[in-house]
Amino acid sequence: MSAKSQAQNRKEAAAVPLRNAPRSRQKERAEATRRKLLAAAETIFARDGFEAARLEDIAAEAGYTRGAFYANFKSKEDIFFALLDSWIAERMAEVYALLEKYDTPRQRLDALRDLYTEFAKNRRLALLSLEFKLYAIRHPRAQARLRARNKSMRCTKEEIWNRVSPNIKHDAIVSGPAAATALGAFSHALLVEHLVDPATMPSDEIQRLLKVSFETVLATRDR
Repeated sequence: MSAKSQAQNRKEAAAVPLRNAPRSRQKERAEATRRKLLAAAETIFARDGFEAARLEDIAAEAGYTRGAFYANFKSKEDIFFALLDSWIAERMAEVYALLEKYDTPRQRLDALRDLYTEFAKNRRLALLSLEFKLYAIRHPRAQARLRARNKSMRCTKEEIWNRVSPNIKHDAIVSGPAAATALGAFSHALLVEHLVDPATMPSDEIQRLLKVSFETVLATRDR
């Protein structure tokens, strides 16, 4: 290869980062916009509830217009699912990291039980989740989407339970996904009762009930 050709190749190679730089900055800005919209949606949903929340308020809270919202999400339902998926991804990462720290099924069970009771304290997520489920029951399209999302999560839930107790019988009464769903529903119900009347359902009682229910559900799987 001639010296002239080599110089031309070096020049072209040096130009590649320059061409890619604007594209990378554009991607970073788009990701930052999406994060701000998600944070704003969480704030507005928590303040106004899912059905009462308005797209204009979400966009304004993030410092954008409706156009910016629609450039990132198709609808209010769409951004809710994005919020839910983001929260679940973060929690699953915590669960996997926690289980890696322990060697025995008993240690993993205790650690997962304690982490689960901490998750159950998330008032904002519990109320939004319950609100959206009620919305989904009344709107078939949203209900179908929620069912599809739950179906996609079943393998992940089953994997977590198998990591906790790898010797679970295949003919167990309660499956991993069903156990996880039941525990989540129970924790949300207890939290709602606490919010309605803290004297009847105090926080310390909730923690004890959640730990007992966790142990009971896991016990049924090993019979």
